[in-house]
Amino acid sequence: MTTPSRPGASLIGQPAPVGQGPRVSGSAYLRVVDPLPLESPEFNKLHGVYERLALGRLATTRCGGCGRLDWPPRGFCPACASDAWEWVDLPSEGRIHGFTVQEAGVPAGYPRPLVFAIVEVAGLRVFAPLVEVGEVSRVRIGMAVRLKPLRVADDPQGQPRFLPAFALAEAGADLPQPAARPPSPPR
Repeated sequence: MTTPSRPGASLIGQPAPVGQGPRVSGSAYLRVVDPLPLESPEFNKLHGVYERLALGRLATTRCGGCGRLDWPPRGFCPACASDAWEWVDLPSEGRIHGFTVQEAGVPAGYPRPLVFAIVEVAGLRVFAPLVEVGEVSRVRIGMAVRLKPLRVADDPQGQPRFLPAFALAEAGADLPQPAARPPSPPR
């Protein structure tokens, strides 16, 4: 048996010393638990965002007390502490406000390299992966993107689940410039 190269380390597939927790056996990652447990409607009153993503719509919540719009959707307002809210559809287009490229440690099932972007949509900033990028060197701040929900692992009941993701808009696409947030209701 080979010994680990650093003190306290142990080998994959070998029993962990007492107090060091479980270890994955072999080189393949084994999913033992649901990685997205709070997306299920029984655990999350904001599950509607996932239902809307499944329909190709990006939505968030607007506070029923003060009209504040936030991303990600919130079940209470950080400005006025109201827990009254309504769903508001957002545009499916936006522009890249910033991005980063992940080349190492990319989760199984994702393309390598993986591009994460902060996308400005209706004055809000949505952190999401960019999909169908092709050549990463062509990604630029200010580029137009369109919503392209990303299907992830089905829930424990077999229902499909989606997360927000964006794809680069076609060259020359006539997308709106970043806009202010949708108007708040009158007070």
